[in-house]
Amino acid sequence: MVGSPERAERPKRVLFVCTANIDRSPTAEDLLKKVGGFEVKSAGVWFNARQRLSEDLIDWADVIFAMEEHHKMAILALKPDAEDKIIVLHIPDIYPRNDPELVEILKMKLSEHLKVEWVR
Repeated sequence: MVGSPERAERPKRVLFVCTANIDRSPTAEDLLKKVGGFEVKSAGVWFNARQRLSEDLIDWADVIFAMEEHHKMAILALKPDAEDKIIVLHIPDIYPRNDPELVEILKMKLSEHLKVEWVR
């Protein structure tokens, strides 16, 4: 329930989803954890992902950031009613974990969606 005391007292729960949960989503998870004020997890859609996407993770999240459109489709295949909390970031699988360019792209996109202020 929006506006309930329970929701107001706990941090926003953010889930990042990519393919294998090796590069993009763990980078985003680590980045947002440093900000504070959020509970953050990441997962992958592949069967052999480091942390595999599940219905429980989808239910846990207040907002889900999918790196690409096909990740959104995988989320919706598990939980069709999750569409309202999914945001596609359109970040292709071309970056290694913690790549400086990936970090800058994530900062820009997360600032837009979560109103995060990054300390330089």
